Amino acid sequence: MRGVILDCDSLGPDDLDFSELYNLPVDWTVYPNCLDSQVVEYIADADIVLSNKTQISASTMAQSPNLKLITLTATGTNVVDLEAATARRIVVSNAVNYGTASVVQHAWSLILALTTNLLPYSKSAMEGGWAKSKYFCLLEYPVRELAGKTLGIVGAGDLGTGVAKIAEAFGMQVIYAALPGRSYSDNLRRLALSDLLPMVDVLSLHCPLTAQTERLIAAPELALMKKSAILINTARGAIIDEQALKQALVNGDIAGAGLDVLSEEPPVNGNVLLDENINNLIVTPHSAWIATEARQRLITQMVENINGYLQGKPLRQVN
Repeated sequence: MRGVILDCDSLGPDDLDFSELYNLPVDWTVYPNCLDSQVVEYIADADIVLSNKTQISASTMAQSPNLKLITLTATGTNVVDLEAATARRIVVSNAVNYGTASVVQHAWSLILALTTNLLPYSKSAMEGGWAKSKYFCLLEYPVRELAGKTLGIVGAGDLGTGVAKIAEAFGMQVIYAALPGRSYSDNLRRLALSDLLPMVDVLSLHCPLTAQTERLIAAPELALMKKSAILINTARGAIIDEQALKQALVNGDIAGAGLDVLSEEPPVNGNVLLDENINNLIVTPHSAWIATEARQRLITQMVENINGYLQGKPLRQVN
């Protein structure tokens, strides 16, 4: 059985152990990267394909007669035409919950950096501002305690609830957003987004990008938030109207934002938010998931997915 890894370098393989994967009864071909124009050639004879962000379309599947299993080193499945895969009886599996601890940790890094004005204070100290102070400390930037504040969360999966657990340790009140057209079977405290936004001191996004959540946070929503509130997005960039967010930050309509995602990644065409003049914004390069432990769990789940398929019991199947 022949297996192909299409974009191995996107997993940061240098500090990972692939031995379990390579010990499977699969003859592997590993490609560091894969252009869209190369997919057909690379998987033409493959039985099993591992892909992170490389697109596998219906036309590609039509030219891959041996393809039986696509297993994604990610939770999102938008890179695969699931309808075409189902029609061709190709099993598609993904990875789930592998990066929860890593993403939760990153989200809180952003929250804490913004609420303590960590970066401006560090910069001031490094550039000599502290040395010039008349006092033993600097008091140039406001710092707020999280205790007693309200955290609003959009998305109550493992990531959202994971962030909520840490909030409770800080003494924060947690409220989840109830989105239009959705029904909920849990007992979590929920409010309509329009009612939630004026209450929150921190809003953290953990929902998938869908037609319903695209630009969920735009100018009208930002206008409802407190001027002292901060916005955190470790989900998907297009959930936010980026131009509206820039305007809100520049105008001081909200206090700050911490983003690990943008609408286009990498931002080869630039992005309105990649502006050094926006002082109350932190942007990280989609790195919330990349803890070594999280990426190693990805490899483990790929091994489980392939073993499950070979034993006739597919795991994490999404089609």
